[in-house]
Amino acid sequence: MNTTASEWFMLTPAGALHAFARKQPGDDQLALQALLAGERALDAAGWAEKAEAAPSLAAQAVEQGWVQLLHRPLQGPDAKLDDFLQHVIASLSGERRAALASEGGFCLGRTGMDQDEADALSAAAADYSDFASRQARRGWEGATRYVSFHTDAEFLLPSYSFVPFWVDGAGYWLILAGEPLLNNPALVELMWGIKEAGTRFAVPAGF
Repeated sequence: MNTTASEWFMLTPAGALHAFARKQPGDDQLALQALLAGERALDAAGWAEKAEAAPSLAAQAVEQGWVQLLHRPLQGPDAKLDDFLQHVIASLSGERRAALASEGGFCLGRTGMDQDEADALSAAAADYSDFASRQARRGWEGATRYVSFHTDAEFLLPSYSFVPFWVDGAGYWLILAGEPLLNNPALVELMWGIKEAGTRFAVPAGF
């Protein structure tokens, strides 16, 4: 794939969901994750420096819609994650009600809902993690991806949707009320912010 010196690569929302979909990512997923490993978007040389598979993956990644080309070097989140978290996750919910939970059920951030509701949903996400793990051990991987819960029998609009992802081995659940708005650059910003925060945003011991 030919790129110019004035082009940079960045994950799309679909690319972010693909890149961070597994606790143990493959080589291609690790290469995609590398695009969020710095403070700003990477050009071709910078991406190749961070991920050996990048040059051979670039054309496919653009064709699949996982990566987009930019004409300016997009800057990553520069605020503390806990400062901007509620604003980022709000835009991913049709009702602007959302929570971010650890895989173990600890509420890391919330918006539009009180602490009791966020804690209950975070605990439910942890329970679902256990369920999904059991089904995977039995040979069914279908429970390990996204799940929505409905209160009406017509299944038109979910009450809540649970979106799992993993960043550097740590599991998270994005919990969205109403219509999930995942085709949103805020999703990339969220994962970029978590990856940049690193150990500073580690889940407290005991959760």
